[in-house]
Amino acid sequence: MTPATLDTVKVNGMTIAYREAGSGPPVLLLHGWPTSSFLWRNVMVPIARGNRVVAPDLPGFGASDKPLDVQYDFDLFESTLDEFLAALDIDDAGLAVHDLGGPVGVHWAVHRPERVTKLALLNTLLYPDFSEAVMAFIKACSEPELREQLTSPAGLEAAMGLGLADEANLTEEVVAAVREPFGDDDSRQALAAAGIGLPIEGFAEIERLLPSLQMPVRIIYGERDRILPDIARTMARVKADLPQAEITALPDCGHFLQEEEPDRIGEELARFFAA
Repeated sequence: MTPATLDTVKVNGMTIAYREAGSGPPVLLLHGWPTSSFLWRNVMVPIARGNRVVAPDLPGFGASDKPLDVQYDFDLFESTLDEFLAALDIDDAGLAVHDLGGPVGVHWAVHRPERVTKLALLNTLLYPDFSEAVMAFIKACSEPELREQLTSPAGLEAAMGLGLADEANLTEEVVAAVREPFGDDDSRQALAAAGIGLPIEGFAEIERLLPSLQMPVRIIYGERDRILPDIARTMARVKADLPQAEITALPDCGHFLQEEEPDRIGEELARFFAA
């Protein structure tokens, strides 16, 4: 099957880039920080055998617009998702989320449960009690000198390396794809703003409403996550809130598990969304 190619659509006053492949029941894939739909490129291929798979670059990321005059909050991301899905004539879909795409997608889902047929969670954060690692990230994105270091080409490469169980697996292709959208200071400022724009009240809403979700849930996470080192505790808490969830923990994967085990994750998600 031919890998998905990048297209664009104008929604919510912004140009949003996205990858699409396959046909059948729709599946929406949401990336996190500092990645884009590129992260899903290999995972999409198996899913697309039985589904229409769509992976947008969220506002502030990838090839999508990166405005500086907006608040990158739940309202912005959710209104963009609503308009994006309307433009692609998608009413309901399976949903898979990673990293920042987790709170964005799950907050969207708990307020629109009828639009989400199935939910898959990869390494992400959902609850309002942030870890020390997340608090350090918020500080780094908030202070100009630290922000410049974090979002610089060297900082982005370091972030991707930190997110892999074995940094030797960080390829030049991946480094180039993560750096390329952030070639000037404005785009790097937008990246930092997009990383910390979600208010904690929205995470509290997720905490309150998550147990109400009734759709099938699949959890796949890398155990060697140095970006979200509390990932096992987070996913155990999700399992307590959503007893229907099926969990697979990958002992040899880190945060960016789509780069380390794309074939396995793609096949697992293909079975989940096709079932």
